Amino acid sequence: MTTVDTALAKPAAPARAGRRRPPSGVLAATGWLAVVALAALLLPLLPGFDPLHGDFAHPSAAPGPGHWLGTDASGRDVLQRTVAGARASFAVAALTIAVGLLGGGALGVAAGWFRGPLDKAIGFVTDLLMSVPTLILVMIVVALRGPSLPVIGALIGLFTVPHFTRVVRAVVLSLTERGFVLAARMIGTAPLRILRREIVPHVAPIALTFAFTATTVAIVAEGSLSFLGFGLRPPEPSWGGIIAEGRTTLGSAPWISLAPAAVLCATVLALNYLGEHLRSPSPASAPKGASK
Repeated sequence: MTTVDTALAKPAAPARAGRRRPPSGVLAATGWLAVVALAALLLPLLPGFDPLHGDFAHPSAAPGPGHWLGTDASGRDVLQRTVAGARASFAVAALTIAVGLLGGGALGVAAGWFRGPLDKAIGFVTDLLMSVPTLILVMIVVALRGPSLPVIGALIGLFTVPHFTRVVRAVVLSLTERGFVLAARMIGTAPLRILRREIVPHVAPIALTFAFTATTVAIVAEGSLSFLGFGLRPPEPSWGGIIAEGRTTLGSAPWISLAPAAVLCATVLALNYLGEHLRSPSPASAPKGASK
């Protein structure tokens, strides 16, 4: 091959690297989350799906045909209750991300862009929220207002606002010193246009990446509240509630608690893995001189 042919062939390497297959861990994590999400959305639509129905002829039945994850002490199907519990956990996670991302994102952009007294006021509010024991306050509010998914999701989301605010503020502060933002200011571009065209598109991917961590926090918090009796009222299923119901029969019927606990742990692990993968820089994005 001539020197010209070699030079023309070199640019094709990054293209092949960009089309590289995702790591097996990413495929496994994405596949697991897809299975859990589809099961939570589609299985309740099937005829005969009733997580509250008790098969009184088979209480605490071991896993097998007819009840693939067994039944609880009231004869209710553990698989169906685990699937229904996933809907509760994902609903709380969605509310948490909506409140945290929108509220924390807006405060972070305002603090990083305007700085000064507004930045100090927002910093004081976020420090105050981060100093409050989250689960204790949520339990107090739930005890006063009654358990419901909107209340639990909104409260957990409120306490993720400071974390989103800090992440977004740090990104905005770094962007305000970048050349394209300084150039836009020098030519007299309106601040709102700069925020919309230059700041938000760069902030959004980082905030969405952090949302994976917030999602795991919401799922674990909802499970903890349900386990302590401050989640959905029985017999409404949630992962933490099902685990709590089966703790008295761990010796004789461990599947009642182990099945939702395993699904909860696998879901949190998958979300954490995807979040870490998105936060880590890809080899293709590394500086050219980094490998030398």
